[in-house]
Amino acid sequence: MKCQEALYIGELDLLETWIQLIPCLWFSLHLWPAVILFFYLNTNLILSFLPDVHTEAVQAALAKHKERKMAVPMPSKRRSLVVQTSMDAYTPPDTSSGSEDEGSVQGDSQGTPTSSQGSINMEHWISQAIHGSTTSTTSSSSTQSGGSGAAHRLADVMAQTHIENHSAPPDVTTYTSEHSIQVERPQGSTARVAPKYGNAELMETGDGVPVSSRVSAKIQQLVNTLKRPKRPPLREFFVDDFEELLEVQQPDPNQPKPEGAQMLAMRGEQLGVVTNWPPSLEAALQRWGTISPKAPCLTTMDTNGKPLYILTYGKLWTRSMKVAYNILHKLGTKQEPMVRPGDRVTLVFPNNDPAAFMVAFYGCLLAEVVPVPIEVPLTRKDAGSQQIGFLLGSCGVTVALTSDACHKGLPKSPTGEIPQFKGWPKLLWFVTESKHLSKPPRDWFPHIKDANNDTAYIEYKTCKDGSVLGVTVTRIALLTHCQALTQACGYTEAETIVNVLDFKKDVGLWHGILTSVMNMMHVISIPYSLMKVNPLSWIQKVCQYKAKVACVKSRDMHWALVAHRDQRDINLSSLRMLIVADGANPWSISSCDAFLNVFQSKGLRQEVICPCASSPEALTVAIRRPTDDSNQPPGRGVLSMHGLTYGVIRVDSEEKLSVLTVQDVGLVMPGAIMCSVKPDGIPQLCKTDEIGELCVCAIATGTSYYGLSGMTKNTFEVFPMTSSGGPITEYPFIRTGLLGFIGPGGLVFVIGKMDGLMVVSGRRHNADDIVATALAVEPMKFVYRGRIAVFSVSVLHDERIVIVAEQRPDSTEEDSFQWMSRVLQAIDSIHQVGVYCLALVPANTLPKTPLGGIHLSETKQLFLEGSLHPCNVLMCPHTCVTNLPKPRQKQPEIGPASVMVGNLVSGKRIAQASGRDLGQIEDNDQARKVTTGDITVHTSYYFRIGLLHGTIANSLTCVQLHKRAEKIAVMLMERGHLQDGDHVALVYPPGIDLIAAFYGCLYAGCVPITVRPPHPQNIATTLPTVKMIVEVSRSACLMTTQLICKLLRSREAAAAVDVRTWPPVLDTDDLPKKRPAQIYKPSNPETLAYLDFSVSTTGMLAGVKMSHAATSAFCRSIKLQCELYPSREVAICLDPYCGLGFVLWCLCSVYSGHQSILIPPSELETNPALWLLAVSQYKVRDTFCSYSVMELCTKGLGSQTESLKVSGLDLSRVRTCVVVAEERPRIALTQSFSKLFKDLGLHPRAVSTSLGCRVNLAICLQGTSGPDPTTVYVDMRALRHDRVRLVERGSPHSLPLMESGKILPGVRIIIANPETKGPLGDSHLGEIWVHSTHNASGYFTIYGDESLQSDHFNSRLSFGDTQTIWARTGYLGFLRRTELTDANGERHDALYVVGALDEAMELRGMRYHPIDIETSVIRAHKSITECAVFTWTNLLVVVVELDGSEQEALDLVPLVTNVVLEEHYLIVGVVVVVDIGVIPINSRGEKQRMHLRDGFLADQLDPIYVAYNM
Repeated sequence: MKCQEALYIGELDLLETWIQLIPCLWFSLHLWPAVILFFYLNTNLILSFLPDVHTEAVQAALAKHKERKMAVPMPSKRRSLVVQTSMDAYTPPDTSSGSEDEGSVQGDSQGTPTSSQGSINMEHWISQAIHGSTTSTTSSSSTQSGGSGAAHRLADVMAQTHIENHSAPPDVTTYTSEHSIQVERPQGSTARVAPKYGNAELMETGDGVPVSSRVSAKIQQLVNTLKRPKRPPLREFFVDDFEELLEVQQPDPNQPKPEGAQMLAMRGEQLGVVTNWPPSLEAALQRWGTISPKAPCLTTMDTNGKPLYILTYGKLWTRSMKVAYNILHKLGTKQEPMVRPGDRVTLVFPNNDPAAFMVAFYGCLLAEVVPVPIEVPLTRKDAGSQQIGFLLGSCGVTVALTSDACHKGLPKSPTGEIPQFKGWPKLLWFVTESKHLSKPPRDWFPHIKDANNDTAYIEYKTCKDGSVLGVTVTRIALLTHCQALTQACGYTEAETIVNVLDFKKDVGLWHGILTSVMNMMHVISIPYSLMKVNPLSWIQKVCQYKAKVACVKSRDMHWALVAHRDQRDINLSSLRMLIVADGANPWSISSCDAFLNVFQSKGLRQEVICPCASSPEALTVAIRRPTDDSNQPPGRGVLSMHGLTYGVIRVDSEEKLSVLTVQDVGLVMPGAIMCSVKPDGIPQLCKTDEIGELCVCAIATGTSYYGLSGMTKNTFEVFPMTSSGGPITEYPFIRTGLLGFIGPGGLVFVIGKMDGLMVVSGRRHNADDIVATALAVEPMKFVYRGRIAVFSVSVLHDERIVIVAEQRPDSTEEDSFQWMSRVLQAIDSIHQVGVYCLALVPANTLPKTPLGGIHLSETKQLFLEGSLHPCNVLMCPHTCVTNLPKPRQKQPEIGPASVMVGNLVSGKRIAQASGRDLGQIEDNDQARKVTTGDITVHTSYYFRIGLLHGTIANSLTCVQLHKRAEKIAVMLMERGHLQDGDHVALVYPPGIDLIAAFYGCLYAGCVPITVRPPHPQNIATTLPTVKMIVEVSRSACLMTTQLICKLLRSREAAAAVDVRTWPPVLDTDDLPKKRPAQIYKPSNPETLAYLDFSVSTTGMLAGVKMSHAATSAFCRSIKLQCELYPSREVAICLDPYCGLGFVLWCLCSVYSGHQSILIPPSELETNPALWLLAVSQYKVRDTFCSYSVMELCTKGLGSQTESLKVSGLDLSRVRTCVVVAEERPRIALTQSFSKLFKDLGLHPRAVSTSLGCRVNLAICLQGTSGPDPTTVYVDMRALRHDRVRLVERGSPHSLPLMESGKILPGVRIIIANPETKGPLGDSHLGEIWVHSTHNASGYFTIYGDESLQSDHFNSRLSFGDTQTIWARTGYLGFLRRTELTDANGERHDALYVVGALDEAMELRGMRYHPIDIETSVIRAHKSITECAVFTWTNLLVVVVELDGSEQEALDLVPLVTNVVLEEHYLIVGVVVVVDIGVIPINSRGEKQRMHLRDGFLADQLDPIYVAYNM
């Protein structure tokens, strides 16, 4: 590099001298300080440039990063996904830098002021609880330092944070002394497998190191990396709090601006008039076919490099005539020929058969039909094949010309016919071999006219988006182009030309098929298949035939370099012109320089290398002329990459690394005028130091896109404007699609293509430049050259750069990841732009073009669809996305005095509502019916349970229940020796035993606690939860069945818990025969009736106390709301262990006297139709279920509705189907359930939801009377700011919310501000507070923390009605007065639940509800069956369950990141892909996100893949 820097300085004087001699008036000399075009004026200077400058620049940039190594956490990958399994290939990760980083970050963070000190204490405590403070336990939420210590620590934390986190019930899970908290689950689950936490031995990270507590360290590593300073964010602003306007790009005041004078159009040399030039190409063919019939026209090669066939001009002429005759006269009938002059036909020929193609092409020209050459379709699903079909259809093609071999090789149907390819028109396949054709009559000759404006042929062009257009070329343009090429290249008769290019289109067609015939040249065609076997074949043919010209791509030169290995018999001195077809590509210069360096000693002269620029629309744009003067060096420019991104030519004096070296592509074509115009907006002429799109005005160009007049006008009819607003000529110019400028001496420089242009944050980057930089990072060590795709995807209102490369199979995971990290650093240094996603795919998996290149648009489509199947992915949204809205700043609240006037808040009615009056209780006996055991009144009604195959498994009348309960009471008193008020754990499966045991406890004066029994197949996971509830509830005794009794004492149980510490266990299968002396009657209605334990949605286990008075009031409220009278039959498919499910299962039917049909949800996993069959069979009007039951029916019976209808299933009598839940109504699930079973008679208005929580087990329930549930649409962005804004259905960012049922009788609710405790107005978002006689009395905790109880169960408003005692539900929602009327004639107040405060995530100052993000993520890809999100150290973690092969896991990472950015303006920190069933779900079908978080941080999820987004 030092040598080169000296070279730069030494040439400045020479440069200035040379400038003064330039005879071009248009060039402004005053610009030269700003323009850095270093033109090397002698051969020695060129040779000094031999090392690839760009590679050196990249390596130098990376060297800078070595000191500050990028601490990117490697993704974790399941072993089955790791491509390289050999442990020898791995090296352990370098942890030294990581630990230093952690130390420094911790030191910094101590001095950082934070907005929420309470949350930090909480996080600190949680991390201690997770990792264990004294011992190396695998527990996810507990320590081994003794229960009471943990409990007191938790009590302290909760006491500190309860003001911040009002609604969190105490988490008593840390009480257990030795086992990790596990999760309630539906039992016997077949649809969802229990979480396999603890299988971490199956995991290893991508670097081969087994996972053991690596997740937390990796997240810390990621956080440390993200804390480092990065590119400054763009300017951001809001118009309103919830109107999040994304960044509108503001121009950088320091960006370089063009300063030169306006450029002048550059005119090429005049097209010479040569007397013997033919009047048309067909005339040229006729001339050579008759004058020199034996002259060789085309020699084709086989795969061994031997001449396969020599086509002479005589054979070409006669065979073309034969094809022309057969096309016109042998297709269709005489009266109705299939093809007439001017019609389009397609040419389908393989790349190894140029002779057959040439014959067919000239046959079409002679017949005056229009050939449309395309690639051979190999399968029905070829990349881009459908778009080709659309082109053929729009061209009206009905006939396809092909060769015999190709016809035999096309895919065939079983009947032997060629199938119709996807998107293609119906074609007649016509074989052009002579043996299949009729001989034309002696008197038939084609009509050879002079070239005119008729269409000669149509060349297809694939656009950036994958669509295919047809560029029409007229006969006069075709001829003029051949003449211009002949003049520019100095072609003479009988010259030999070696062609490696595709002969069907572009440079290969123009030189190897058309211009060659005009000049009677001999073409040696090298097929792609031969190049793959022998990359040196084209050089060998140049030597063998002493060819004067060769047409190649830089790829072919590169392959030859790799393969040459000191071949001695190579002599390239015969070459006078080596046409580099992709010379316009900026990185072709390295191939040209390296090729010259190696083959100069083999006779190759420097002036022979002739790069050219071309495009389908403008044909050849410019070509470097061959010269005999070796002292006339080519021009090249060293351009500032930073300047180029702003479209300006500049020097970068500070940074020599970020430069782009480009070579000229010669002069403007003869007879053409060229200028450059601004790429965007009106076609205004560029300034002399400005990059623009090159435009050409000439006869020798395409004329239109076939059938697309609008696009044709924009491309083929452009009138460049001067700064004064006038056109520069009266003739239209054609956009070439090339970006560049015209340099000194009229030399044309191309720096990229419009199709490769990516505009990121207002700066233009070229895909080819990014490819060059990526390849310069340890070139070809990890990825294949030429197998790399760069494109941009639009995410969050800006373009984001994506790089996809094929990874070499011998690369290890760590090597590949290190290479990816280095590519990111290199691109950031050289181009000052971030890469959004870098993906590596296995070798040979990217979609290919027919000649082996990457099909870019198809690759992009696969990426966006999630079908790319990469083996490594690195996402960098944190570094790329700089246009997020500004984080919200919370405003101080307005004081109560200024907002409260009577019953109005801020000008709106106070948001409060109540259910019907509970009324007077009929008689005292009925009031005590539930709680005192006086249940003999309704002797004729009985329970039914478990309708297996339509039969009653077990039934019980009230009398039988009463007698059984008495026996259980005797057993408790005599065998259990229990006293009044002792707690008894009831561990029963759903059934009558559970109900009898419950009432037995009440008869004995004991307090029952219903507990879900451990699952026999999953004791290790489920038994610790049972043990915990038994210990936390201080149960003096445990009642169960004989079977479960054995299970609790089994060897498996002993492995999971300490079985010696169980309280006395009573087996109720063997009951005493006698009755109790007396039945216990509570002296005080406020005495404790039972304890209700449940795992909340935040993963906390909380028990609430239900008094006898509350229980009676609860039952009465439900009876009135649902009109449950003795004549009713109610089907209940709920778990009977907590909440409203327990009340409906055990209490309501005894209180109301109606008949209950009880169906355990676990039975539905073997027979999903069981519940609905029972509802139909017993003509049930009211039924209750959970979301998990509804989901089972929707998924399990979706395809069986017809057969169920035939079997007589009828749901027409159902008037209410209530989903029992403690969350926002799942509107999508309820709607799909209603829609699915509508044909079976289910009324769509029958399905509704309820709302319960820990402080009040049922606040809302739809019931029978009153208006139907309403749905509103709210702006999701407003909700993030705790506002409600109603919008129309289908509006952007709209979120449907369904009413959570009607407020129960005896219940009052008010919406309050959770922070200030002040009342809120109608349609304002706040916490739902409830006042009711059936509120729970408080939490049952092991330490009796009164402060928590008073806050959650005894809150008062800070102003307004300060006397009423309210319970805080912990749920955010709003009330809205509707136009509907209640049963009592008043306007109906609808309650809408938004989400739980505990679960809401504070991110960027806004409140996000997990369900909203999860809904977006589930929609992102068909393989995502379930999703859960949580935060950790301010990083958003998204866990998705994959229903598909593990190979699809990495496809999900970009899709998940994209959808969360687009819809929620959040950057995902970690994406975790797991198996189905890993996300824990409780019995109500609610996700246990905190358990999932604990399992993730403790490395217990056994994920398929974990991606850490940078």
